[in-house]
Amino acid sequence: MTAAGRPRPPTADPGPPDSLIPGPGVPEGMPEEVLFEDERRQPRAEVAAYLRSVAEKLESGGPITFTSGDRTVTVEPPERPTFEVKVERETAAGAAEGELSVELELEWGEGEADGDGELAIE
Repeated sequence: MTAAGRPRPPTADPGPPDSLIPGPGVPEGMPEEVLFEDERRQPRAEVAAYLRSVAEKLESGGPITFTSGDRTVTVEPPERPTFEVKVERETAAGAAEGELSVELELEWGEGEADGDGELAIE
């Protein structure tokens, strides 16, 4: 109850931070470790140029190095990583408008061998 005698509104438990939520294929109790993260406002043309740079590295089959300031991480995606596209709307309770996001994610297991061909339904 508040000092005015009204019941307190329930508070949402935000849960664990994203960096501690197990990703797909990760056994429970094995938290996700964020190796690199960068977020900033940029003009769309700069975002597109950055995505093209990542796409060119991905297409060439070589490693991709992400750098921001003194932080750097290099990854080597396999020939057939899992590719996820997600469009989300996050809206606070009672709010008419929220925040939209587009997420592009490549995922693969460490040491994972490439798949053995096309997916088919027979």
